[in-house]
Amino acid sequence: MRETETWDVVDTDTWDEAPDEAAYTDTDPDTWDATDADTWDDAADETAPIAQVRDDPPAGERWRTVVRTIGELLVTAGIIVLLFVVYELFVTDLLNGRRQNDLNQQVHEQWSQETPSSSSPRPQVPGDAFAVLHIPRLGEDYQRVVVEGTSHAALKDGPGHYSDSAQPGEVGNLAIAGHRTTYGSPFRDLDLVRPGDPIVVETADSWFVYRVLGDPATGDFDTDPSGIKGLEIVTPEDVQVINPVPDAAAGTPPTHAYLTLTTCHPRFSAAQRLIVHAELDGTPIAKADMPDGPPALTEG
Repeated sequence: MRETETWDVVDTDTWDEAPDEAAYTDTDPDTWDATDADTWDDAADETAPIAQVRDDPPAGERWRTVVRTIGELLVTAGIIVLLFVVYELFVTDLLNGRRQNDLNQQVHEQWSQETPSSSSPRPQVPGDAFAVLHIPRLGEDYQRVVVEGTSHAALKDGPGHYSDSAQPGEVGNLAIAGHRTTYGSPFRDLDLVRPGDPIVVETADSWFVYRVLGDPATGDFDTDPSGIKGLEIVTPEDVQVINPVPDAAAGTPPTHAYLTLTTCHPRFSAAQRLIVHAELDGTPIAKADMPDGPPALTEG
C-alpha cells in the first residue's frame, strides 16, 4: 500500500509541472506579442515600397503641379522685370544726378584754371565735359553738362555732342543728343519749347544764345525763311537733321550757325526722334562781360 501511494505522488507532481510550464510558455503575453509584432512589422516594411509605387498621383494633380510651377516662375519673372523698370526709371536718374553734379564742379574748376587763348581749342576726348546747356523753358535752374560723344556710356553721364558736328558758335550745326527717359532724362520735356525760346550754350569763356526757329507770335514752327522747322518728328534713319545745314543734303555748305537737339519720341519709346532746331542769335557774349550769364537765361 505504501508503494502505490508513493507512485501516485510522484506521477502527480510530474504531471502538474508540465502543464504549468506549458501554460507559462503559451500564455505569456509579453513574449508572444513581441515576437508576433516584430514579424508583422517586417512584413509591412517589405510590402511598403510596393504600395508606394502603386500609389501614383492622378493626372489632374500632376497638371496642377505643372501649372503652379509655371505660375511661380512667371511671378518671379514679373518681379525681376519690375525691379529693372524701377532701376531704369528712378535709380539711373539718381545716379545721373550725382554724376552731373560732379561734372559741373569739375568743368567749372577746369575752366577757372584756363586762360583765354586765340589758339584752336584742345581736341575733345570722348566722355569729357564739353559745354553746359541751359534751356530756360524747362526750368529757371535747368542746366546740363554736355559730354563729348554720343555712345551709350557717354549719354549715361548727360547730353552728348555729336563729335563730327560744329563747335558752339561755329558756322554749321552744333548737334547734341540726350535721353528722354532714364539717366537723368535731360530732354524729357523738350517738346515744351516754343518758337523764339532761347537755348544757351556755356563754354569756358563765352555764352552762345540760340533761338528755336519758327514764329514766336503764332507758335508755328514751320515758318522760318530758311525752310528749317523749329520742331519736327522723324524716323531714326533721318540722319540729315544733324547735317551742317539741317535737313539739307550732306554737301550743302552752311552759312549760319545752327543748334540741333535730338531725343527719342514718344516717351518710353525709340520708334521716332524728336528734333529741335535753333539758330545763333547775335554774337558770342564774353564771360568777362557777363560772368552770371546773358539776360536770355531768365526768359521762359
